[in-house]
Order: sequence, then C-alpha cells, then structure tokens
Amino acid sequence: MSVPYWRLSGFYFFYFAALGAMLPYWSLYLHDKGFNPVEIGELSALLVGTKIIAPNLWGWLADYTGKSLRIIRIASFFAALLFAGFLWAQNYFWFAWITVAFSFFWNAALPQFEAATLFHLKNDSHRYSQIRLWGSIGFIVSVLAIGRLLDSHAIALLPVVITLLLTLIWCVSLLTPDAHAGSPGCEPVGILKILKKPEVLAFLAVYMLLQLAHGPYYIFYSIYLKQYHYSATMTGLLWSLGVFAEIVLFVYMRRLLKRFSLRHILLLSIFLTVLRWLLIAGYAEHGELLVFAQLLHAATFGGAHVAAIHLVHLYFGQQHQGKGQALYSSVSFGIGGMMGSLYSGYYWDSWGPELVYAMAAIVCCVAFVIAYLWVGTENSQYKAH
Repeated sequence: MSVPYWRLSGFYFFYFAALGAMLPYWSLYLHDKGFNPVEIGELSALLVGTKIIAPNLWGWLADYTGKSLRIIRIASFFAALLFAGFLWAQNYFWFAWITVAFSFFWNAALPQFEAATLFHLKNDSHRYSQIRLWGSIGFIVSVLAIGRLLDSHAIALLPVVITLLLTLIWCVSLLTPDAHAGSPGCEPVGILKILKKPEVLAFLAVYMLLQLAHGPYYIFYSIYLKQYHYSATMTGLLWSLGVFAEIVLFVYMRRLLKRFSLRHILLLSIFLTVLRWLLIAGYAEHGELLVFAQLLHAATFGGAHVAAIHLVHLYFGQQHQGKGQALYSSVSFGIGGMMGSLYSGYYWDSWGPELVYAMAAIVCCVAFVIAYLWVGTENSQYKAH
C-alpha cells in the first residue's frame, strides 16, 4: 500500500497552522483580556499540563484497540468544539475550565498521528521529516498571516481563526486512511521493562528539561518582543524565521540521518539550544542577533524533535509505538512544558525576562550532561533506516 503523503502532510499542515496561531499570539490575547503574567503562566501550564495524562490514556487505548485514526478523529472533533467556548468566555474561571477540556482532546491527537505516520512509512522512517516539514510550512503561513491581520484588526478575532483551523484538522483526519503496526517477529518486550532501562529514563529526562527551558519562549517571547517595541508583523516574521530554518533542516534531514548518529544530532541540538537562550537573554535589542537566535530553532526544536521521534521508534518498537509516542509527549511537552510555563510566569516580573531566559540556558546545560552520559551510548551508531 502506497504512503498517503498528501493526506498525512495535510494533517501536519493544519495542526501546526493552529499551533502557529496559538504560540505567538495566545499570550497576547490573554494579556489583552486583562490577565497578568502569573495568570497567563497558569493558563499556559493548564494548556500543556493535560499532556501528562491525556496522551498516555489515548495512547494506551490506541494500542489496545488498534483504532488510532478513530481516536484522532474523535479528539480533533472535540478539540474544535470545545475551543469554540473561548468565543464567549470572559473570566479566569471559564478560561481555565475550557483550556483543560479543550487541551485534553487537543493533546491526544498529535502523538497518535506520529505513530500512525511511522506505521504508514514502515521501513522508510527516514521519510518522516519530508512529511513533517509541511507542519512547519503551515506554522509559517499561519504566523505571518495572523501577524499581518493583527496589525490592522483587533486581537479578539484570534479565537475565531483558531476554531476554524481546528475544524480543518478534523476534516483532514476524516480523509486519512488508518494504518496498523506489523506483527512483531518475536515475543514483544513488556512496556515496564523498556521503561526501566537507564537510557530510556535519561532520554525522557533530557526532553523534559528541554521543554521546560522552552517555556519562556513559547509563552512570553511575543510579550518580550513587544517590550522592545517590535511590531506584530516583526514578531510574526521572527517566529516564522525560526520555523523556516526548521523546514530547511527537514529537507536535508534524510541525508543527515544517514550520515550522523541520533546521539550526535541530539547533543549538537542541545548545545545550540544553550546558545540560543543566552542570545535571547542578553541581546534582545539587537535585531540581527535575534535573527541568528531564531535560525538556531532548526536545531533546538527541529533536530531535537526528529531525533526524539526516531529514538522512540527504536526504544519502544511497533508493539508499544502509540504508548511510546504518548509517553514522550507527556513527559516532555506535558511535565516539562507545564513546569516551564509556571516558572516563567511566576518569575517573569520578579526576576526579569533576561534572567528567566538565562535560567533556561542553565537547564539545557544539565540536559546536555545527562544526554552525553546516558542517551544513545548503547546505540551510538544508530541511524534512521
């Protein structure tokens, strides 16, 4: 059966277009609604905090039933329906409850779609980046379009745009064919036995720390730029530049995966992440250095994420792929993302943005040490097939 390239790519396009509408601008929307930095941090923590539970629950259900696409469709439908509640929400109470309800379904879809994509690719897993790059393209289109829109229209339009994009995700999921894992050639290893391996525990710890360090970027980068008088269009351009660099990396990732081990790609990505946060912390008034920092997004997210997807595929095998992708999402984007949102929200005013980003660099230094000592040492020559 041929790979449904455009339907898989279409899901990533609209999923990350919705993310492109949320990441740079949702904190600005919350700020416009009158929420303070602590409340914005808490609401953002709720948004990612459901990733601790939701992906694991849906991942177990997908592996148990073998109906991953049905789960994706249900999750995408309710994510769009519940997000529409923001069109009427006014106070913190309703924002918090709608955030929890929406994100419980929103955070279920992507890990299962990652697993479904790898099932479709089978032994051609190196083609993953060629499909995933359409998510980055969707992100850029969304960020630039909404940046221009918000320069001339009220930010109150943002929930309407995001609701539309979430609805399109659901529509594309209806067109995507299901895929199933092949039968394992031998007795599958139990999930608990996999999780007891030091290398797997270290892998999860590294990605939790990386996402913790991304908290100030995802939640407050646009607010930070506004403090330095960057326009909404310029803010959108900087966000888009980072993702454009990510696309270029995805185009060449197939060659890189054949030439370099996942361990080497991960270590270099973490090192460049440290450099990126230090540049943002100390040189926000220098536009040219912010441009360079955004180009590093190719490594800090793109390289690290592709390495993670392939490492999960390696560690958890076909039998536990849904649970493995869900666990990766839960620990990194869930626990790490929630901790990053909370710490950046609580300390944004008291420490100042510069120190918050400097602390993110220190956290990534710890991640580098853990990765160097434990991640990939047993499979140092492993390259994607």
